[in-house]
Amino acid sequence: MNEKEDAILEQLIGLSRRLGEPERDLVILGDGNTSAKVDDDTFFVKASGSYLHQISADGFTKVRLSPILELIDSAKSDADIQKGLTSVKVDPAGRHPSIETLLHALTYSLCGASFVGHTHPISMNSILCSRDARQALSGHLFSESALYLGNVPLIVPYADPGMPLARGLKQELLSHLDKYGEAPRVFYLLNHGMVALGKTAQEVENITAMAVKSARILLGTYAVGGPNFLPQADMIRIASRPDEEYRRKLANQKTN
Repeated sequence: MNEKEDAILEQLIGLSRRLGEPERDLVILGDGNTSAKVDDDTFFVKASGSYLHQISADGFTKVRLSPILELIDSAKSDADIQKGLTSVKVDPAGRHPSIETLLHALTYSLCGASFVGHTHPISMNSILCSRDARQALSGHLFSESALYLGNVPLIVPYADPGMPLARGLKQELLSHLDKYGEAPRVFYLLNHGMVALGKTAQEVENITAMAVKSARILLGTYAVGGPNFLPQADMIRIASRPDEEYRRKLANQKTN
């Protein structure tokens, strides 16, 4: 690897370990996965079976983007996916990439992400596994939620991880882009988990932390009458104010 790739991988390792800290309740055992864009056609992604909280460089595999996108459209079976994920490795001897590699590829192709963190926070999944998840996530309860998470998150129906999820997500992302003209910063997978997209590793961590804070507050509101969502116009204003945007950018550049 060159110096640039070493730096990207170091940031990815740090992000992954922080997201995997057991006390944060974001993942358990081999849950969750992370990735980082290297260039226009390659990215690092967590290898299948790696544990985020103790991951090191050998827990990631470098893969090619273009053939993964082709695989999403062309694969007909789980066997095709397994064979295809083996063929997209830059180093044929590298570990097998996570089945969620398909999901990560779509964020680089359609959303312009540079780092991605997919986690299963207990507080967020308490909402995502409920009958009224869409309604519960339909608004913002406080201003920083809109500032960091974006005005409109994407909520994706449940689909089997792998090819069904990738194809469903692709259609949902294309519809979101067509409707709102910009990519989501976070998307929620019903009965599954959340995915944070960032230009920096810190942004992914910030989005994840803010989503978890929002989930905890939201769950608490149901004990005293339910959520009191803020007006949409106010949230659009907060998300577009120059001073707030400047503050968000500074926070997303911070490194631990």
